[in-house]
Amino acid sequence: MSALAQPDVGAAPLNVGQMGGAIGDAASAESLERLKQATQQIKNIENAKLLGRAIAAVHNNEFELAQKLALKLLKKDQMLGLAWHILGISREKLGDYGSSLRAYEAALKLLVDHGSVAGDLGRLAFRMNMPEFAVGFFAHFRIAQPGNIEASNNLACALRELNRESEAIEVLREAIATHPESPALWNTLGTVVCNTGDPSGSIVFFDEALRLNSDYSKAWHNRAFAKSDMGDVEGAISDIDRALKRPDSAMDAAIMRFARATMCLSLGRLEEGWKAYEGRLSPDLSEAPRFHIPGTLWSDQDLKGKSLFICAEQGLGDEVMLAGMLPDILDRLGPDGSLTLAVEKRLMPLFKRSFPNVEVTTHRTFQYEGRVYRTAPDVDDWERFDYWAPLGAFLLALRGSLDAFPKTTTYLKADPDRVAHWKSELDKLGPAPKVGLLWKSLKLSAERARQFSPFEAWRPVLETPGVTFVNLQYGDCDEEIAYAKEALGIDICQLPGIDLKQDLDDVTALCGAVDLIVGFANATTNLAGAIGAPIWLLTAPEVWTKLGSDYYPWYPQARVFSPRIMGEWDPALAQIADALAEKVANGK
Repeated sequence: MSALAQPDVGAAPLNVGQMGGAIGDAASAESLERLKQATQQIKNIENAKLLGRAIAAVHNNEFELAQKLALKLLKKDQMLGLAWHILGISREKLGDYGSSLRAYEAALKLLVDHGSVAGDLGRLAFRMNMPEFAVGFFAHFRIAQPGNIEASNNLACALRELNRESEAIEVLREAIATHPESPALWNTLGTVVCNTGDPSGSIVFFDEALRLNSDYSKAWHNRAFAKSDMGDVEGAISDIDRALKRPDSAMDAAIMRFARATMCLSLGRLEEGWKAYEGRLSPDLSEAPRFHIPGTLWSDQDLKGKSLFICAEQGLGDEVMLAGMLPDILDRLGPDGSLTLAVEKRLMPLFKRSFPNVEVTTHRTFQYEGRVYRTAPDVDDWERFDYWAPLGAFLLALRGSLDAFPKTTTYLKADPDRVAHWKSELDKLGPAPKVGLLWKSLKLSAERARQFSPFEAWRPVLETPGVTFVNLQYGDCDEEIAYAKEALGIDICQLPGIDLKQDLDDVTALCGAVDLIVGFANATTNLAGAIGAPIWLLTAPEVWTKLGSDYYPWYPQARVFSPRIMGEWDPALAQIADALAEKVANGK
């Protein structure tokens, strides 16, 4: 449990998708009634009275008072499990997730009837993006209360986030057989089915949830995502607008608004979309970064001659993609202005070379108690800056239309000596064109996983004759490379002497050495695009980064292949295979 309360250094990509989260509330009327009944078994009358007051304080949303009363009880008797449970609830509601988890853990050890505590622990772990922990707690809860809708629903949600969809479907099948009247179960089933790449199948379940509760905002939101996956973005926005009429919480409303922003962008409604895209930083989004940066936040003031600090934002791919605006920002600052830029540590050598007149430093991103924070630890003289801004703050001003995007892309500069080195190494592989291959992202939550095809679907591409495939895929990919060798007889070359995950400067040089890069948009394809390397992108249908166009504005040299409906990858991959065969035949 202590692992859940510790900082977790890493990138912070923002990916807000379907809403099929854990249901229930540790402070619900039903939960508090159970606590009241348990309090009646307390023999110490004074303790029972204090517990009753603490429960009443939770009921009245007086969580500071409830915490104070619980601590008073624990000072008298540290073995009082109910007091630990109330302390956990109070601290969860106060946003002190680490202390809340420890209090729940103590209650779990001390209470005889600990099913509901396990449910509270699971829900909090799920909120903190720790589904692997949540599964264990929810399974415990379900065993303790097998007929409980909340227990089954929440276990299925956690299994889905671990991409264990078949197990999630089985849990939901059993629960729906007993509780067919529950819209939450039908909604969660829809999210699981949608994540398997079957958006049309998922709509049946969202419709059933809405038949049972026509004001169920989460189901409206999720049906919007299914429609978007099917290419009906206008219909998706209509459903999102319906969802926004009655969101269940401020967090739900923030998720919906951010989703609507990306849908507007996917339709090419850039001014509307970029304005709404500011919602990515809403404090109501648990995944949104909290910037710990002092000073005056830039909001479209004149930058000529000013000193500006910019912090890159979201994940690695986003940092690289949005960095295409840096030349425009430098133009706005003029010769008398200055720019300091904080990027992910692995990007520093590349950005220092590419922008010699920019002071490049590193940012640090960490997760703590379910929140994401970003700061620049090596900067201590903040008063020298006139303004600071997250990099995405310039999107409306600098990328307000498709015409505002550069027609060529070479804003990053690979190390020329390393490019020459890799060209020499690639020449040793023979005369066939060298095609760098990428097929997944390192971070594959349930929502992200559905945006990537199964590796087996790449077969027609891999079987293209006259091509030497070079692995550019970072992370653990031994299983896929072995499959290509054993099942297809295809060698995907893994070049020695390069760390595809950590040494991004050398990865960029390798991208500049191969003849073509084919794959999904991830950190590596963004690096390749930013140096002007030829890339073929396999994207989800109506992906918002195309901005309503039939190309990829961020990297105009890119060729885009997209399925008509999410999950139907075979036709798009067949198109890539045909195009690659044609390229080889034409010697281009």
